Amino acid sequence: MGAFFAALAVILGAFGAHALKEVLSPDQLVTFETGVKYQFYHSFALLAAGIIYGSFPFKQVRLSALFFIIGILMFSGSLYLLTWLKMNEVVGLRGIGIITPIGGVFFILGWLMMILGMLKRK
Repeated sequence: MGAFFAALAVILGAFGAHALKEVLSPDQLVTFETGVKYQFYHSFALLAAGIIYGSFPFKQVRLSALFFIIGILMFSGSLYLLTWLKMNEVVGLRGIGIITPIGGVFFILGWLMMILGMLKRK
């Protein structure tokens, strides 16, 4: 999943830098790029969780990976959706922005679970 999300981040980043640069306002482009950036960071976190699980095979490390996936989908996904809605001048659905900070909470939970899993010893 980490490699998949990283590859997708490269694709979306290139799409944003080339195709969207012409149609988005600077603020909208920053929003999109923030989604790509956090997706990239947490793609590497997913890869790290898989590697760490080999040495620390605890539920908390597995949960960290799940939380990173949920965080990517909610945080980055909501930013991509908000950008698309603004680009297409869709009104009435901007309340979707509340999903972004919830995704951020999942990122934080993912990091905390990883720490707890690595601190756990048998």
